[in-house]
Amino acid sequence: MKKSVAIIGGGAAALACAAFLDKRKFKVTIFEKNKALGRKFLVAGKGGFNLTHSEDTAALIERYTPSDFLDNVLQNFDNEDLRNWLNSIGISTYIGSSKRVYPTIGTKPIEVLKAIQNDLLEKDVKIEFGKAWTGWDTNDNLLFKPKNTIETDLTIFALGGSSWKVTGSDGSWSAAFKNKNIKINPFQASNCAYHIDWDKKFIQKFAGSPLKNIAIRCLKKKHKGEVVVTETGLEGNAVYALSPAIRSELKNKGHAIIYIDLKPTLSASDIAFKLGNSKAKNATAALKSDVRLSAAQIGLLKTYVAKDVFLDIHLLSEKIKNLELTLTKAGDIDEAISTVGGIDLSECDKNYQLSSLKNTYCIGEMLDWDAPTGGYLLQACFSMGVGLAQHLNTIQ
Repeated sequence: MKKSVAIIGGGAAALACAAFLDKRKFKVTIFEKNKALGRKFLVAGKGGFNLTHSEDTAALIERYTPSDFLDNVLQNFDNEDLRNWLNSIGISTYIGSSKRVYPTIGTKPIEVLKAIQNDLLEKDVKIEFGKAWTGWDTNDNLLFKPKNTIETDLTIFALGGSSWKVTGSDGSWSAAFKNKNIKINPFQASNCAYHIDWDKKFIQKFAGSPLKNIAIRCLKKKHKGEVVVTETGLEGNAVYALSPAIRSELKNKGHAIIYIDLKPTLSASDIAFKLGNSKAKNATAALKSDVRLSAAQIGLLKTYVAKDVFLDIHLLSEKIKNLELTLTKAGDIDEAISTVGGIDLSECDKNYQLSSLKNTYCIGEMLDWDAPTGGYLLQACFSMGVGLAQHLNTIQ
């Protein structure tokens, strides 16, 4: 007789798990509180739909915090496995210039989601919409709103984090888990904007300007990419990737120091040589014509570098490679791409089963782990879902 599996939530982790569970052994039902699956999946696609990243598995694993938490599932179902699976259900992919993996040009996020949903329906996965999970009854059966009680052999929670509340990802599920004495760490913004107390004249002139082809360092972490200067601070992939280090500094010191390398392709001595041999009429013109800095980059230097340093080509070259800025706080959690916090990893075993609730598993962003943007979040959620499914296929 087939065992019943209730999957609570309809995001990437839930869908992957449902797709890979052995339907000869399990009768699978997805319970989704919205009227459609994958709302956060679709919102993520509006900014460029990174399904995963193409770097090798060892490097991929190191992108996560903590990296050892996802080691096994990423080894078992890596980026190539994900691409192969998507291709098997009709979604071809390609590797972009950034080494991120996208659906074939012209393929919309909704088409990817429909392909996954059709695959589930072909495998007799039942999907019930408008079913909001509210907790457990005294016999640990699942409670839903509108009023409903579900008995199941196995329960898999994939309820997401606490960003983008418009999609239903609000972290409200944490209260029911706390009532079960399951440790919940406070949600915090990750992959988010960070605040800077900008000089007024600088921000009036350069708000909205991009800083392209730069690198940013915080503590021992460094990431290349770009950011946008906003009225309140910085946002973009070069700073998102440093979120764990920045959060640590904000927690310990109340602020975080970052160092921007405005020209990663040149050494300080290369820059000094170019400035020293420039035929431009002044330092500003030389930075533009010979070092090829943008107006916003030059504006940053003029604002945050002392005049005597700006006029010394060697000192200025060092500042171009290590421009110090102070971040005062993280952006609003609901505007963050993702969150950390949620169920403490100590509450689960290596197969995501809760220690205090037998036959109950938790996967996806509701667990307390972190990843940068660029396809890493989705890859981890898919890998967790597949990993749990394959584990259950072998033990049941």
